[in-house]
Amino acid sequence: MSRSFLFLLGSARADGNTELLARAAAEQLPGGTGQRWLHLAQLRLPDYCDARHAELSRPDADDEALLREATLAATDVVIASPLYWYSVSSSTKRYLDYWSKWLSTPAPGFRAAMAGRTLWGVTAMAHREEEVAEPLVLTLHHTAAYMGMRFGGVLLGNGSRPGQVLADERAVARAKTFFAQEAPLARFPYDRD
Repeated sequence: MSRSFLFLLGSARADGNTELLARAAAEQLPGGTGQRWLHLAQLRLPDYCDARHAELSRPDADDEALLREATLAATDVVIASPLYWYSVSSSTKRYLDYWSKWLSTPAPGFRAAMAGRTLWGVTAMAHREEEVAEPLVLTLHHTAAYMGMRFGGVLLGNGSRPGQVLADERAVARAKTFFAQEAPLARFPYDRD
């Protein structure tokens, strides 16, 4: 199966540092690799309402079907979210919350379909200390582990002012090989063989 990347941009602004870093990494993908880019802030996706245990029908929200279909069509899902309050942005969190609904929908079997695919992260942050991004990294890692996905890690860069991340030589160097690495199957730390 040829690889197809879905880049989900979770920044509140277009062409922000996280997007620039994600695009720098995407430039290194082999020619012909499928890429789809969606700006979560530009899509109509209301806050998730958990109705799993209610007797209510749950019709799709405005752009929900588009996001679900794009997610299922990708072999690699890239969450490109700036570090906001030590985790993912609100639009990114909202998107991930909808995975709860898609898990309980019998067709198309969301969890089974996502198993074995790869989840990646890209983030720009104002801090130089990468440890502050650990909550974001754990959010994505544990999401991948729960879904039986591979986890490629998170490409971290430093930048607050527009375009500043491109001056982070370490991040730009990592971007050149980020998607070339073999992503291991994500496992919870307490999983036993």
